[in-house]
Amino acid sequence: MVIWIILGVVVLVVLWGVSAYNNLIKLKNWVKEAWAQIDVQLQRRNDLIPNLVETVKGYAKHEQETLTRVIEMRNKLTNMGDASPQETMEVSNQLTGALKTIFALSESYPDLKANTNFLNLQEELSNTENKIAYARQLYNSSVAKYNIKLQTIPTNFIANMAGFTQEVLLETPEEARKVPEVKF
Repeated sequence: MVIWIILGVVVLVVLWGVSAYNNLIKLKNWVKEAWAQIDVQLQRRNDLIPNLVETVKGYAKHEQETLTRVIEMRNKLTNMGDASPQETMEVSNQLTGALKTIFALSESYPDLKANTNFLNLQEELSNTENKIAYARQLYNSSVAKYNIKLQTIPTNFIANMAGFTQEVLLETPEEARKVPEVKF
């Protein structure tokens, strides 16, 4: 009878271990899937940028430095390869800043501001930026759930034995935290 009890306890512990391991794998894959969603939106934005730049070029010929910076940031983001999510988002944030500069150009060029192509591209990029923000939230939520599971008892024992490591949350850059100055 004692042998059956011991055997039953061992089976329960093994089943729990397998379940905990599978849950960690599921959470890890959710983190990867959430990052893939960010990557899809970044690619969508990268695909829109050349059209935006070409539209603006016709109106703002002497703003080449701004346009060149946007293209450089876009190309850098496109060619990052196996960069970490943090490195990728840092370049993405720089690109977002450069895009804001292009949108500010429209205030100086009334014809550009009224251009249908420009307005459509601006809307598409604005929607894409919102999707990137949402995807970042989803990524951080997935990372938080995964990291909590890694840190809590008793799952942390399985995580340590299987070599699971924590993921890093995406943080808002300092320049994005500044309150914009509004002057009338």
